[in-house]
Amino acid sequence: HSSVEYFNINNVTQLSDIERYNFDYSGTSMKALTMKKIIITDMYFSQDDLYKIFADMNITDMTIADSEMIHMLCPSSKSSFRYLNFLKNDLTDFLFRKCDNLAQLETLILQKNKFESLRKVSFMTSHMKSLTYLDMSNNLLRHDRAGVQCQWAESLAELDLSSNQLVDAVFECLPANVQKLSLRNNQISNVPSGVAELKSLEELNLASNRLADLPGCGGFTSLQFLNVEMNSILTPSADFFQSCPRVRELQAGHNPFQCSCELQAFIRLERRSGGKLFGWPAAYVCEYPEG
Repeated sequence: HSSVEYFNINNVTQLSDIERYNFDYSGTSMKALTMKKIIITDMYFSQDDLYKIFADMNITDMTIADSEMIHMLCPSSKSSFRYLNFLKNDLTDFLFRKCDNLAQLETLILQKNKFESLRKVSFMTSHMKSLTYLDMSNNLLRHDRAGVQCQWAESLAELDLSSNQLVDAVFECLPANVQKLSLRNNQISNVPSGVAELKSLEELNLASNRLADLPGCGGFTSLQFLNVEMNSILTPSADFFQSCPRVRELQAGHNPFQCSCELQAFIRLERRSGGKLFGWPAAYVCEYPEG
């Protein structure tokens, strides 16, 4: 209970025992808390006694990063959190399970943790009615089983799933209203047609995967930006522009393209449509035998 509104604390080692303490947050002035590199030496204490202190804070922004945190409680009442950043901890799929008290949360950053199930992550967000941005990059996420139901927050507009262990089946478990989606650095070899209906998707990042061809846009009718750098694409498919009429920016560098009529036609089409190409050679010359 002070006039402090923004509190930052870094590089702290806790030495004394952790004890239960009931704190009344009503009437407090704090708006944001940032804690980084916190080391807990007491191994014999109730986890709830520690996490309840943070979960029930009456603030809008909280960051607890690089602190080997293994869990966080659901707030015991309707929370005012709008921004939560738990970068580089040891959080798992048990986080915020069936938690109904984060209805105002808009941004959730869980990068560099130990989440494994994309389906469980989706159900975690389904209770967050205001969530618009979710960063799940650099985890251990998988989604291998076809036909398994996922349930995302309808408000989720931007999702980062880069640097996980996701394969083609991920397209069966994506938020319906997502506008920006990053699947960079996974194990995707194909974008299945007729599986995902992401009518609001405008930006799709598929760099550093295992694609052998450019994906079609049958389920992505609003797509404007596509990144397929560092894949295994030899020749662009002839019907790419027929199914992707709204794409205006394509990043396709660092692919083993083979010189062909299809490739030349592809480049001409892109330039004629007024779109942008990134990562292509400045002069792409193909030579063919006469006749």
